[in-house]
Amino acid sequence: MGFFDKLTGVNTEEENSKEEKNEDKKKSKKPEKKKVKIKKEEPEKEIAKEEPEEPESDGQLAIDVYEDDDNFVIQSTIAGVKAEDLDISIENDLVTIRGSRENRYREEGGKYYYQECYWGSFSRQVILPEEVDGTKAEASMKDGVLTLKIPKVKKTKKRKISVKEEE
Repeated sequence: MGFFDKLTGVNTEEENSKEEKNEDKKKSKKPEKKKVKIKKEEPEKEIAKEEPEEPESDGQLAIDVYEDDDNFVIQSTIAGVKAEDLDISIENDLVTIRGSRENRYREEGGKYYYQECYWGSFSRQVILPEEVDGTKAEASMKDGVLTLKIPKVKKTKKRKISVKEEE
């Protein structure tokens, strides 16, 4: 069957019977079985060698970022963190928020059924889509929500410059 025959849906009886035979052949073929050799592993010998501990990675802080006419605003829920335990820095268009959350109420030896809260150090870096003025940024915390307002750099509008003719 040619391409245009398939496209238009024109099919002769001879072509139909050929296609049916081909499909029957495909169905009747049995898949080949492959033999796989399984290696028997020997138990590892213990070696008295200490592996270096990997440093704990920081948890990632969940954030919302939005903008209004004059500012970029970053908000994050950081319940359980004191303001003095936060480190916020701004370099050009990169904002970094670091901190630590301690579980002061952890029940040692307690039988936990769920343990989903993140305890420990956390950090988050955000690249903002425009240049900002980090010197005028303001951060506040209310009810466990951090709000960081960072002013956008005012872009100078096009202005006409007159040329004075000197004599």
